[in-house]
This record gives sequence, structure tokens and C-alpha cells, in this order.
Amino acid sequence: SPPSPQVLVYDLLFGKGLKCGGRWKALARRHRARLEAELARLKVRQQVSRNEDLLAPAQAASPGASQVPRYVRVNTLKTCVDDVIDFFKRQGYSYLGKAASVEELRALSGKKFLLDLHLPELLVFPPQSDFHDNLLYTSGHIILQDKASCLPAFLLGPAAGSHVIDACAAPGNKTSHLAAILKNKGQIFAFDVDTKRLATMNTMLMRAGVTGFQLAQQDFLTVDPGDPKYSKVTYILLDPSCSGSGMVNRVPREEAAPSAERLQALAGFQRKVLSHALSFPALQRLVYSTCSLHQEENEDVVHAVLQERGLAFRLVDAFPSWPCRGLAAFPGAESCLRASPADTLTHGFFVAVLERCGEGAAAPSSLPAAAEKRQHREGMEPGAAPKKRKRKKQWVK
Repeated sequence: SPPSPQVLVYDLLFGKGLKCGGRWKALARRHRARLEAELARLKVRQQVSRNEDLLAPAQAASPGASQVPRYVRVNTLKTCVDDVIDFFKRQGYSYLGKAASVEELRALSGKKFLLDLHLPELLVFPPQSDFHDNLLYTSGHIILQDKASCLPAFLLGPAAGSHVIDACAAPGNKTSHLAAILKNKGQIFAFDVDTKRLATMNTMLMRAGVTGFQLAQQDFLTVDPGDPKYSKVTYILLDPSCSGSGMVNRVPREEAAPSAERLQALAGFQRKVLSHALSFPALQRLVYSTCSLHQEENEDVVHAVLQERGLAFRLVDAFPSWPCRGLAAFPGAESCLRASPADTLTHGFFVAVLERCGEGAAAPSSLPAAAEKRQHREGMEPGAAPKKRKRKKQWVK
């Protein structure tokens, strides 16, 4: 008997080609272009760059996945929190106000939602909520982004008008978040080595209404810090390749326990890329983040590079009200942040905020811990008051 249409399409798009012959093969090939176009559209909608990321996650293999809520970041380039809340209320959802604790997020069920207790533009829905077909999502008014993944841009907090590098940018959620914090005033230089991921990212950024960005298919390690083009870059967001061991919606058997050799190779790359980022001459503030649980990729990388850089940069005590801190791998490591499904109801994540110290450190790039704590309590972005500066729109060709 001939294979089912589903098997044919799977073999054509995901497998090693069509094994059948005759008219079935001819039929599938005739529609190949249309099927591939639909696949590309689906990847843009799901904000993934690899075909395998579309496959259903194995819930049994990752027990944390079922308890992590659905986080929805309001895209302030297109709308505001109050309007999005009103939209969901009209769709039959019950708004319960701002959460007072992580336990309140854990208790969400049905068609109820909350405003997050830590991040001012993040709404929280029960874990199984799906908004991929929601008008707000398809129009770019909301971004489906895990809470931990929102921390890097939020803690970098670039002032409007700043020049920012997003060093390993695809698939682009953090880039669009940076643009929202910048209010599209300033310039974002975004790098990634993967052409397909960049194409998906470009589509996503356009849909989100991001304007002041330049995408480059380039390994960040090959970017020249002395290039005049980057002479005004005062902020860098660095989220390099990592083991991915904190991602609860992946099949984690391999990724949760990479070999010692694999970890050392990743850590070597991460140290190199962090050191390179700190060599940009005007840099004032940098966020280093990974979706890894391993100390080798997190605290150890930060410690090694800080030792190498001497007294030029220091760790900032980021987000004092955040409950999970860095492992005590070196003095001051508690200034770093960690996140996990059990403790923060998010993916596993690590964030460190580094700042230039001593003379030449510009005031707008930093905040004393007390002021930062006050701003977070009031739901403001960390960073200085916006500086108005118009930048020419630049699109990737």
C-alpha cells in the first residue's frame, strides 16, 4: 500500500528523501516548494530556526516543563500593558492583578492570568496556554518569551539613544526586548553566524516593529572592537552558545549531561567571547547569560575573565530582590543570578552583569544597588533617563 500523506511530507521535509516511487513521488515533488514555504512560515510563527525544534517535546523526559507558566512579554513598541490586559479580558480571561509571590504564579489555572511580580511588562498564564494563533501574537503586539530569557535585556537596561551590541542574537527575542527598552531610539548591532536563523530573526523583528537595527551574518569573535562603527557601543548583551541544559522543553538526555570535554570546549569559547566583548573601547555595561545549569559555563567563565581583565570591570549586584543567586564559586559570585523551574518557575538560566569601573565609567550605565532595588520595586527599567536622539532606520537587505 502507498505511504500516508503525512509520512510522505515528513520524509520530504524532515527525512532523508522519498523512498517511494511512481505518482506518489511525483505528487509530493510537485508541491515541494509550497510545503517548504509553509514550513518556513511555521518556523517564523513558532520562533524557532531548526526543523527539529518544531517536534513535540517529550514531557516525560523533562518534568519541569509542565509546571513552567506561559509567559507573555508585552511589546511596548506596539502597545502597552493595560491595552493587552483589556484585550485578554475581552477574550474571556480573568485578570488577577500583580502577583505577590512565585506561589501565586504556580497556582494559576484555567483562563486566569497575572502581571509578573518581577518584570513590569510580563503577563503570566497557566502552563498549557497557547497563543500562537492569537491576533496579538501574529501582529507582533506580544512576544512569547520565557521569564528568565527576559532578564538579560531588562538588566542591561540601555538608555534610549544608546548603541548596543547583541553578540549572539538569533532567534531575536532578546534583540526585540532591547529595542523596546531603547524605545527604538538608538542603534542595535546584532550578530549571528547562521543565515537561516538571521532570516527568521529579521522577519520576527520586522513584525515586532523594531527599526534601529543592523543584522550581520558574522561570528562575533571576528568583529573588530576598534572599528569606528562601534565606537559609541556602550552596552553589550552576550548570550553565547551553551549546553542548553536549562531548557526544560527540550529532550534533555544528551544536553543535561554533556561530557566533560564538551563542557570544557564550550567554556573555552565562552571565556574567549566574553573577553572579546569586554575589549570594546566605549563599553560601560555588559550582561553575560546562558541557558545552562553548569558552573563551568557560568560562574567559572565570569571569574576567569574578571581575573584576566584585572580591575577594569566589576560584577554588579544585579536585581537584589531576585531570590536565586550565583553559586559560591568565588567571592562575589552571589551578585550573579540563577533561575530554575523549581525555584523561579522558569527555564534554567544564569545572568551576570559586568560594569566598567574606575575613571571613564559613564554615569548613565550604572546604578547603585539601592537605586536599582528602588527602580525594580517601582517597576522601572534599570538604567538612566532616556536621551532623545534620532537615528536613521536601517534594515537588513
